[in-house]
Amino acid sequence: MERPGHILVIRLSAMGDVAMMVPVLKAFSEKYPHVKITLLTRGFFAPLFKELRNVDVFAAEVKGRHKGIGGLKRLSGELLDLKIDAVADLHHVLRSNILKLFFKLKRIPVKQLDKGRKEKKALTRKENKVFVQLKPTYERYAEVFGKLGYPVNPEVVELLPKQELTQKVKELTGEHAGKKWLGIAPFAQHASKSYPEDLMKEVLQELQMEENLKIFLFGGGAEETGKLSSWASQFPNAVSLAGKISFADELDVISNLDAMLSMDSGNGHLAANYAVPVITLWGLTHPYTGFAPFRQPETNFLLPDLQKYPAIPTSIYGKEIPQGYEDVMRSIPPQSVVQRIKEVLEQK
Repeated sequence: MERPGHILVIRLSAMGDVAMMVPVLKAFSEKYPHVKITLLTRGFFAPLFKELRNVDVFAAEVKGRHKGIGGLKRLSGELLDLKIDAVADLHHVLRSNILKLFFKLKRIPVKQLDKGRKEKKALTRKENKVFVQLKPTYERYAEVFGKLGYPVNPEVVELLPKQELTQKVKELTGEHAGKKWLGIAPFAQHASKSYPEDLMKEVLQELQMEENLKIFLFGGGAEETGKLSSWASQFPNAVSLAGKISFADELDVISNLDAMLSMDSGNGHLAANYAVPVITLWGLTHPYTGFAPFRQPETNFLLPDLQKYPAIPTSIYGKEIPQGYEDVMRSIPPQSVVQRIKEVLEQK
């Protein structure tokens, strides 16, 4: 197959999975600057890729004009009008498989992500669990480009640079000089991956003792925004950013952090893309599944008591909570979280 000059990359959601593309696409862009990439994803995620020169974001409107079979046919036509030569499907779900059929009719080659379902099932089953480190997701992404004739190694890429904050954002954050900036993203899509709120408040209370520390709270949606606003009023060195600035501005703040405390969720991946040290708290999932933040050391992964909860990981995404595993994250002491945060900040 002749190497394509214009590649369509498909990854529609979720935020963490989309964010994990950044090192791969940056490495690709730098190694193959002559190749054009059109990235099909949610328009909301476009700021993630603003630093990548030859990557253009095409916003999928899957709840609007691209909804259903008819909408996907319309979408395929719009994408074909861009004169794409090949497709790298980094999502491999029903929508992208339907698009694949439309592209095949036009003889556009499509290479798809190998999700490693068999080994993930072996890792997450309760009986005869095969407890081994699986291939990181970014490697799986890179393999798809290799299939198209463009081998790429994200390990060698220089990550995204620190961004300049706008005056509007500075009015909210204050100046960075003289204080360490810690981001905390205390929520996740599923309850099994969120640190209990009472324990997170203990962490915040302990961090109040650090005079030269400023904490920024990240979250989204009305419920999370309300909680974070309440927490910020209880802890003087904490500022909630939820609902106050745009996603693009949030990324700029994240790029200026000295460390990020995150669950197994998107914010950890956002911070890792800027080479910010990320401490992650894990519940029913596990770094072995391949979804750990990019280039973060194992010492930054704080896990539940695996002797007490040997079935972890019980799933890849933590959607369901097995009986008896409701309180796994309570086996991660707040003191351990605070200690690791302090260690990381001292190293920084």
